[in-house]
Amino acid sequence: MANQSLLVLASGSPRRLDLLQQIGIEPDFLLPADIDEEPMRGESPRALALRLAIGKAGTARALLANDAQKQEALVLGADTVVAVGRRILPKAENHEQALACLQLLSGRVHKVYTGIAVNNAAGISRSKLVETRVRFRRLSRQDMNNYIETGEWQGKAGGYAIQGLAGSFVNKLVGSYPAVVGLPLAETANLLSGLGYQTQANWQNAIELA
Repeated sequence: MANQSLLVLASGSPRRLDLLQQIGIEPDFLLPADIDEEPMRGESPRALALRLAIGKAGTARALLANDAQKQEALVLGADTVVAVGRRILPKAENHEQALACLQLLSGRVHKVYTGIAVNNAAGISRSKLVETRVRFRRLSRQDMNNYIETGEWQGKAGGYAIQGLAGSFVNKLVGSYPAVVGLPLAETANLLSGLGYQTQANWQNAIELA
């Protein structure tokens, strides 16, 4: 593979890696970008998601500056924000946060904003924000307690993982399901293609291995 075709994923998320692999894209390197994810004063959920995606891609790009093997690679960053109105829900780290999220989401519509950003060694950057509307059925306290006991919510935006047990809470989704999981696939493929990455180069191999 030519050097300019290398791909770095600026995330340690197994979900994002699985999603890329689903469409035949295998990042050459994983380089989780550690940045401050605290919202700025007055920052909207959509602005936060896009800023964090761009920031993660940019941070990973800076880390590659002195790496001769990787410095010509494309870098992909992403971030997901769950919000009710302008209220940004946390990436739940404890039982109290998870319960507060579930209580807020129960029986109502919320929005999931997923930002994606791609940059190359020439300094060209492209980004996209994807908005998805999700509605939860009304949850009983037992529903919430049972889910919290699983631990599946840990570190998840909004305190739930739609691809897991919490999928049973969702009774309507308008938008991109993979974006809620962590990475909108059509939009990601388009951004990568726009910067010269051959997104379908491994499709035949993927079919043969399936």
